Amino acid sequence: MAKELVENKLTLLPTLPGCYIMKNAKEKIIYIGKAKNLRNRVRSYFRGKKEGKTARLVEEITDFEYVVTASDKEALLLEVTLIQKHKPRYNILLKFGTSYPYLKITNERHPQLIITSEVMKDGAEYFGPYPNVGAAQQTQEIIHKIYPLRKCNGYQKRACLYYHIGQCIGPCDHDVSPEEYREQIKHIRSFLNGNVKMIKHDLKEKMHQASEDLNFEAAAEYRNQISYIEQTVEKQAIIFKDFKSRDFFNYYIDRGWISIQVFFVRQAALTKREVAMFPIMEDANDEMMKYILQYYQHSNNTVPKEIYVPAGLDIDFLSEELGTKVHIPQRGEKKHLLDTAGQNSRLALKQKFHLITMEQLKTTGASEELSEALNLPYIETIEAFDHSNIQGTSPVSAMVSFREGKPDKNNYRKFHVKTVKGSNEAATTREVIRRRYTRLLKENGEFPDLILMDGGKIQVNAAKDVLENELGLSIPVAGMVKDDRHQTAQLIFGEDLRIVNLHPRSQAFYLVQRVQDEVHRFAISFHRNVRSKNSFSSILDDIPGVGPKTRTKLLRHFKSLKLLKEANMQEVIELSINRKTAENIKETMADYQVGLKTR
Repeated sequence: MAKELVENKLTLLPTLPGCYIMKNAKEKIIYIGKAKNLRNRVRSYFRGKKEGKTARLVEEITDFEYVVTASDKEALLLEVTLIQKHKPRYNILLKFGTSYPYLKITNERHPQLIITSEVMKDGAEYFGPYPNVGAAQQTQEIIHKIYPLRKCNGYQKRACLYYHIGQCIGPCDHDVSPEEYREQIKHIRSFLNGNVKMIKHDLKEKMHQASEDLNFEAAAEYRNQISYIEQTVEKQAIIFKDFKSRDFFNYYIDRGWISIQVFFVRQAALTKREVAMFPIMEDANDEMMKYILQYYQHSNNTVPKEIYVPAGLDIDFLSEELGTKVHIPQRGEKKHLLDTAGQNSRLALKQKFHLITMEQLKTTGASEELSEALNLPYIETIEAFDHSNIQGTSPVSAMVSFREGKPDKNNYRKFHVKTVKGSNEAATTREVIRRRYTRLLKENGEFPDLILMDGGKIQVNAAKDVLENELGLSIPVAGMVKDDRHQTAQLIFGEDLRIVNLHPRSQAFYLVQRVQDEVHRFAISFHRNVRSKNSFSSILDDIPGVGPKTRTKLLRHFKSLKLLKEANMQEVIELSINRKTAENIKETMADYQVGLKTR
């Protein structure tokens, strides 16, 4: 029905520019796009084979709407607005500027210099962004010392300590005129724009005067301030001689993905960068235009004096919408910086693909390699077993599951060994294999493509005997054999349990190693927990007045001997245990060290 509706609507699409709105079966908007030609663009989703994100999107579409616009530019603006409003799942919801701080001179009668991560249209002056809070704090601190504004709410009954040490202008002590504030803010603005010559001159004079007055502590403080300016402000990598704020946007596309880099030049230096990577469904230039418009819609991202973009973007349109100059540089330092942003975009995307490839080699690639080594069809699911006991006590077994080379922890299983006394690897294997796969048969569950036993021929033969002769199942079983250092050494498989030739640096070997380490860890952890509970339970059995019900209460509430030993009398009584029995419990536990019986 839904497919029929979509097909009928496709025939009615106009050849005009506009936005299209895709919906799922619940009538929820899942994707919004724009097109120069609505008919061609929307029809393209339902024609031909699709892959990845686009394929998943098309599978969910049960209906669509569209809005015709007067031009492609209007369609782009409408698309950005609708995405911000509806936040469709398949659109890239970009998050910008949430972690970059600014310095703010507040718009008040008595202004302050504060650090903020939120830029608002409140008449205040904002400087930044800074690469991190630490950099903003250092700059704020030096300004407080050289050109202080108020540091409190300005309505204290008397002057604070900061005023007396010269780090507050002192509105609580005396009336500070607007002219005085303007002059101070002028100096701060000049400093933040990179003009430090006058400040250094003033500080050097103060340092020499303090030294002449034998006030060496103050002289040292002025010296430290000068040093800070020289090390942080003057030694920045100056890119431009002027102090205009500039943003540089560039991108690189490959395999249906776009990588975008934004370079931020503030105070004549490159201060930080933003990185974004996501799959694209539309023209790369359109994606860039949309990205830039969305970027400056975020309140924390201030529009700079100049923006630089690569060729192909409509700079007149961007300039008009953003209210600033947008350029395509042709030569010089600006072209070099834009190209550098593009190069970083390419390297970032290449790195992403490389990491994806490496992950595939470790997972699906390793499964394929192991399948070839064992001469089996593709191994999607592996189940591995390991047994654990100490001199035959508290025997347990554990099973881990790997799907396409990754741990599938939802399918991990634990087994209390019920029918085997002492340490009997063959019998334990038979019991656990029988219980696991009898249950899967009853539940019509999914069987693994390969079973791995943490052990040699004894465990493998026992598992095969149960599977083939009792359950009538044909599941390949291999054994993971360890060396003297208890590390994965080899894999045995086949009718004669021959050694499988796996190179120790192959991905298949690494997969077997990961499986063996994980099942061993899981089994040991389970056994340790069981042993602890058994020990706890046996101690409780020796206490007068503690029967099965009381023992269960104590086990469930305290979990361990340590917690019971540390508990007070009242905590025990609150479990509806009578005082006499509680006294017996506390008396007995007082004679025990955790893990050691002393009497």
